[in-house]
Amino acid sequence: MQKLFILICCLLGSSWAMAQDNALASGNGNVKVIKDSRLDVLIKKQIYINTLAIRNQSGFRVQVISTNKRGDANEAKARVMQLYGDYRTYLDYQAPYFKVRVGDFKSREEASELRDKLSSLFSGGVFVVPAIINVSLDKELSNEEPY
Repeated sequence: MQKLFILICCLLGSSWAMAQDNALASGNGNVKVIKDSRLDVLIKKQIYINTLAIRNQSGFRVQVISTNKRGDANEAKARVMQLYGDYRTYLDYQAPYFKVRVGDFKSREEASELRDKLSSLFSGGVFVVPAIINVSLDKELSNEEPY
């Protein structure tokens, strides 16, 4: 008798429980998404982090001088900036030397072209050196192949 009662309760309960509402099933197919607004902030932060990763890549720069005199390094930097203003110029200090480096190149061949131009200006030797370069996002996107 007890088993029959449980069976009847299960049958009645299953008839009341519906998998989906008929009103929703006959709708126009729109889905309403309810989410926390902090998710949008988190997505924007991740996009910013990803663009920073693109900007800092390994590449090459042209080193025009390595000296322990700050004044000489500043003069060399100013001279390069006057003659080749379209390239970014960096003054790095790695104790005890000041190093003036020029450009942000992805390949050694690109940097070698500038090295050849600068070698006549600096008697101490001009070298292509590996470095972490700054690639602008616009330049990176223009170099991508279209799909």
